[in-house]
Amino acid sequence: MAKLVIEIPDELKDLGEALATMVARVQGTVAGMGGGKAVDYGRVERAIAEETGGIERAAHRAILQALDIDVPAVVIGGIRYTKVGRCEAPYHTLAGSVSIERSLYRQSGQRGGQPGGRVVNPVSLRAGVVEKGWLPRTAQVMAHEVQQGTSRDAVATAGEYGRLPYARSSFERVAHLVGAFAVADHQDIEDVLIEAFEVPAEARSVSVSLDRVSVPMEEPRPRPVGRPRKGAAKRPISRAFRMAYCGTVTLHDQQGAALHTIRYGCMPEGDVLGMRDRLVLDTVALMSKHPLELTLLCDGAPEMWTLLDEWFTPEHFPEPIHHLVDLPHVLEKLSAAARVLDGPAPAPTRLNRWKLALLNRRTAATDILEELVACGLDEGPGDDHPVHAAITYLQSHSEDADRMNYARARRRGLPLGSGNVEATCKSLFELRFKRCGSRWKEESGQHIVQLRALALSDRWGPAVELTLRPLRKAVRVA
Repeated sequence: MAKLVIEIPDELKDLGEALATMVARVQGTVAGMGGGKAVDYGRVERAIAEETGGIERAAHRAILQALDIDVPAVVIGGIRYTKVGRCEAPYHTLAGSVSIERSLYRQSGQRGGQPGGRVVNPVSLRAGVVEKGWLPRTAQVMAHEVQQGTSRDAVATAGEYGRLPYARSSFERVAHLVGAFAVADHQDIEDVLIEAFEVPAEARSVSVSLDRVSVPMEEPRPRPVGRPRKGAAKRPISRAFRMAYCGTVTLHDQQGAALHTIRYGCMPEGDVLGMRDRLVLDTVALMSKHPLELTLLCDGAPEMWTLLDEWFTPEHFPEPIHHLVDLPHVLEKLSAAARVLDGPAPAPTRLNRWKLALLNRRTAATDILEELVACGLDEGPGDDHPVHAAITYLQSHSEDADRMNYARARRRGLPLGSGNVEATCKSLFELRFKRCGSRWKEESGQHIVQLRALALSDRWGPAVELTLRPLRKAVRVA
């Protein structure tokens, strides 16, 4: 039998014992594998993961203990802090919690209960710990799980991986803490992210889109007059659907295919103007790095166009700005009108003719409008009058606004549809926020929106690093 001797310092004794336990476990498992019998290898995997977690916790315990500073006074951010004692406290890693003894300090001249009397410790400050003991990588992974699904899903997933052995409440708390940091500093964070972004060499145009999507919100409900009945809720609430906002900035190649999309979201009562301004800033940054044609792409909602037209102007963008109404929305309106003109049974010959005209003729929208007006079936306003709806839609977006010149857009290789923002409404809000029975509050909902938008924009790692970096602070001996 080969003999390997490893010298381990006294401060790493626990790590050495964990390694020895792992070796003994593997040796025993290997010894029982003879005879050709079937093996429940899932149990072997779980056992190895458990022992590996012990090694990981021992390593964290040794490193975290080395971060402690035990002296009478320290200086943090230019301010002197005086030692007030020592105590043991847990730190939470991906493999579980470890307990560390560390020194506690309070700002010199301050007392407990005063504004500057909060107790701090060098271990948490130097490691950039989130709240009470959550290590940065652990907090990042927990937040990522919760932005993808509910805390119940996160606990179940963590259990399958054999990692993060923490309760649902811990997942909720940590995710919202990280989300609150991301929301508070999102302007600075997104400035750094867009500055570091490399525009693909094949990019030829950039499109900007806005859209809305309904979100179930928790709202207070007035209590009934009179004495409440037994068991009645002390703070009654109702579940109401409100419209949240989505935005996208998408880079396209010379055929109009999407290369990369940056996604943004805003809760119903959130700062939609701030989100719109972010679209402007990021578009300016991208166009300063690479020659790109700019297209504004939305459905027919006047509110969306008003928001974009306010700042996407020649003053901020000297090059021509192309305005296009999402083509599938136009065809949806025309399809309903064609069914009135031709009846529901025939094949959609008229609709196909209109579509080909829109894609190939500059004046197609005006020609279709004249055809609809001439048919004499304009029944008047109302949701159940498709011809009138199509006429109104074309009049609003084709004649003066020039938002239906799809032939020109095709020649220039520009996108014709706002599918990127439509998909963002689904992936950012509907898949996460419209779970069965779910309801949201404005502030906590924005935490998840911000984290989810970063993840869906392929910005997660750098964004969370920038979010949690300010928590790290140097501590030196006074």
